[in-house]
Amino acid sequence: MDHFNRLVSEQMVTMDKLLFLQAELERCQQIEEELQTLQQATDLESVQTDIQLMKKELKEIQLIFEKQTEEVINSYREMNLTASL
Repeated sequence: MDHFNRLVSEQMVTMDKLLFLQAELERCQQIEEELQTLQQATDLESVQTDIQLMKKELKEIQLIFEKQTEEVINSYREMNLTASL
């Protein structure tokens, strides 16, 4: 049970990171749109670079989250198998 609880806790931390990064990405994309409207090319490039980095990080965190989900499911199954024996 401790293993399962630890996995779930780790997954919740990852989910917090995921939600934060998604919100930051949306915020930066809004800034990008505003800068495009204002035609501030220098600032726009900087924001676009930030967006690309955040998209990469978001993808990495999503992969971690998927792996953690599999671990949680496997741990839950093992816990139920052990309990039913």
